Amino acid sequence: MPESHSPQSPVPADSSSDPLTPGTTTSGAGLKVGMKPRHLVMMSLGSAIGAGLFVGSGAGVQAAGPAVLISYVVAGLIVIFVMRALGELVAADPNPGAFSHYAGRAMGPAAAFAVGALWWVQLCLVVAAEATAAAQIAANYIPSVPQWVIALAIMVVFTAINLTTSGSFGEFEFWFSLIKVAFVVLFLVLGAAYLFGATPAAPPQEIFADGFMPTGLPGVAAGLLVVAFAFGGIEIVAVAAAETSNPSRSVTQAIKTIVWRILFLYIGSVAIIVLVLDWRDERLSESPFVAVLDTAGLPVIASLLAAVIVIALLSSMNANIYGASRMAFSMSQRSMLPAGLGKATRRGVPMASVLATSAFGFVAVGLNYFWAAEVLGVLLNIVGSTLIVTWVATLVSQIIIRRRAEAAGERLPLKMWGFPWLSYATLAGIAVIIVLGLTVDSVRIQIIGTLVFTAALYGIGLLVTRGRRA
Repeated sequence: MPESHSPQSPVPADSSSDPLTPGTTTSGAGLKVGMKPRHLVMMSLGSAIGAGLFVGSGAGVQAAGPAVLISYVVAGLIVIFVMRALGELVAADPNPGAFSHYAGRAMGPAAAFAVGALWWVQLCLVVAAEATAAAQIAANYIPSVPQWVIALAIMVVFTAINLTTSGSFGEFEFWFSLIKVAFVVLFLVLGAAYLFGATPAAPPQEIFADGFMPTGLPGVAAGLLVVAFAFGGIEIVAVAAAETSNPSRSVTQAIKTIVWRILFLYIGSVAIIVLVLDWRDERLSESPFVAVLDTAGLPVIASLLAAVIVIALLSSMNANIYGASRMAFSMSQRSMLPAGLGKATRRGVPMASVLATSAFGFVAVGLNYFWAAEVLGVLLNIVGSTLIVTWVATLVSQIIIRRRAEAAGERLPLKMWGFPWLSYATLAGIAVIIVLGLTVDSVRIQIIGTLVFTAALYGIGLLVTRGRRA
């Protein structure tokens, strides 16, 4: 498989300022290449298996009832196609700036700034959401400790980990992600056993008592943004690929396997939840996985696995601090953010970028102090709407860059299926989600707010990047 800078692959438009050259190891002010393909795959799986699944799935069920499965299928198909389009870009031109870098090549430096800044803010919110979710679950088992104190301890510990480790990061995430995947598979087995009457509790007598779609299409639309957040994290593969020894080959392998595994784990888990729990069950807002196991008559296992859920959330948060810090590092290297964010320690850690990324997590600690019960729901919706913008930018960038590559006769290591029609169809699907979302009051506010914020970032980008290449 050709490397990104081989004659058969497109060379990055800003290769002269790239902070990282695939296949090399830098020191001092640069990042270090050390991740293996298995690290890339498991880190992407691990990043996606976090608050979005363990907590956000419950919020989705409450919004749409059993029909949340429609939300997952729709969002899942869109994610498959977006990731394939993204894989085409990354395999040909791996870059730690990922979406920002590709938007810059396709649409100019202002777009590069807007997309990069939006994704960085998005992941900062995800870090805060996962710290909040982990603290929320842990507080149920140590009620004597306030939730905000637990959230503060989490942020301190994992910020420190990201500041002091680099070479072992991929191995750490590999094993912790493996624990998460094993847990979800166990949950699927135990949930199915309960439904077939093989656990201490009797299986449910009535399923879908209020019908399959109790809140109608507005509920499905409201659930879509929460579901979009659930799939967030898979795209971190685009950022991490540049730190593997063979980016093109690694990302090609990862893209071909990650999404299908995620869909199986997500849709399977949500199917168990909606078959076991009533959509109005208050426990859905806390930990639907634990609630299912309690209902199945397995409280001891539920208690033990609650600890695994906390570990899973923390591992995901750790991966997201990594991804966001690399985006900030790359943008600084391209003179889009303050110069200090583009420096790394001798261990290859972008210290200033890690601290900047973790900052909002500490703000969320304060929010937990005042509004512990409400913080997570707000964060889930905000992140869902920002992800949609990232998807649109990725598809538009892929369409433009693919047309240029074909015109130049360049060979691509990985190609988007059914180009250009499937890319356009995926954009149309996202447009439908946006339109449906605008019909729901709470979702409308999030979407409009995100669009206004994105437009503002684009305007700032025009000022910041004037006269510079993306």
